[in-house]
Amino acid sequence: PVPGWPRGLRAVLARLAPGSPLLPIGARVAVGCALAGWASMAVGVGHPYWAVVTAASIYQANTTLSWQRALQRTLGNLLGLGLFTALLPLIHTGQLAMIALALAFQLGAEACITRNYWLGSVWVTPMALLLTEFGSHLPATTLIADRWIDTVVGAGVGLVCCIAVTNRRAADRIDVALERVARAEAAASRLLAAGPVDGAGAADGTGRTQTTQTPEGTAGAAGAAGADDALEAGWARDRLVGALVELREAAEVAAGEWWQRALPEERIAHAEQQGHRALAGLVRRLSAPALAA
Repeated sequence: PVPGWPRGLRAVLARLAPGSPLLPIGARVAVGCALAGWASMAVGVGHPYWAVVTAASIYQANTTLSWQRALQRTLGNLLGLGLFTALLPLIHTGQLAMIALALAFQLGAEACITRNYWLGSVWVTPMALLLTEFGSHLPATTLIADRWIDTVVGAGVGLVCCIAVTNRRAADRIDVALERVARAEAAASRLLAAGPVDGAGAADGTGRTQTTQTPEGTAGAAGAAGADDALEAGWARDRLVGALVELREAAEVAAGEWWQRALPEERIAHAEQQGHRALAGLVRRLSAPALAA
C-alpha cells in the first residue's frame, strides 16, 4: 500500500491513461472485438457475439501468448463441434437428455479449463450450442456453421488487430520496473545496514512482538521498538516483492511482443539478483527473532 495511490475506478482509469503500458492492450481488445462482431455480421452469421467472445478470449499479455491462445481456441472449438455433432441423436431424444448433457458439459469444462484451455473449450463449445437449443430450435447445421465461422472470424480478426495495434510501450514498462526495484532494494539495504533495534523483543514478522524478561520500565519500550522494527522490515519486504514481480512480468511481456527495441537483459538480471539478495536478508531478519523465541 502506498499513500495516495488510486483505488477502485480511479485505479482502472490510471492504468489506461495516455502513456500507460496497458493502453495498447485495452485498445487491442476494444478494436478487435468491435471489428470481429462487424465482420461476423457482414458475412451473415446469426450469432455475431460468438465472434466477439472469441476475439476477446484470445487476447493475452503479448502477441506470442495471444497467438498461442488463438490456436488453442480454434482447436478446442473444432473438437467441440465434432463432439456436439456426434451427440446430436441423443440431444434430439428430449429435454431431459439435453439437461443431462448440459450438466455433463459444465462439469467437464470446470474440470478441464484450469488444466488446459483448449481441452476446456472442447466442453464449452457443445454446452454453448446446447444452451442455444433451449431458447430456439435451429437446424443443427446452421448452429455448427455459425459457431465455426464465428471462431475463424473472431480468431483471425483478433490476431490481425493484435499485430496491427503494436505495444511499443512494453519495453518502457521495464524501465519503470527497474527504477521501482532499485528504490525498493536501496530502502531494504539501508534497513539491513542499520541492523535490528538493540534490546528489541522477538517479533514474528507480522508486527506482533513477544516480550522477554527485561528490567521494569524497559520491557515496554523494547517491545514497542521491536514491533516498529519488524513492521518496517515487513513493509520493505512487501515493497521489494511487488517490485520484483512487476519487473519479471514486464520482462516476459516485452519478450513476447514484436517490433521492440533490444531489452536490457543484463540490467534486468543484475536488478533481480540484487533484489533477491536483499529480500533474503529481510526474510532472515524477520524470521530469526521468532526462531530464537
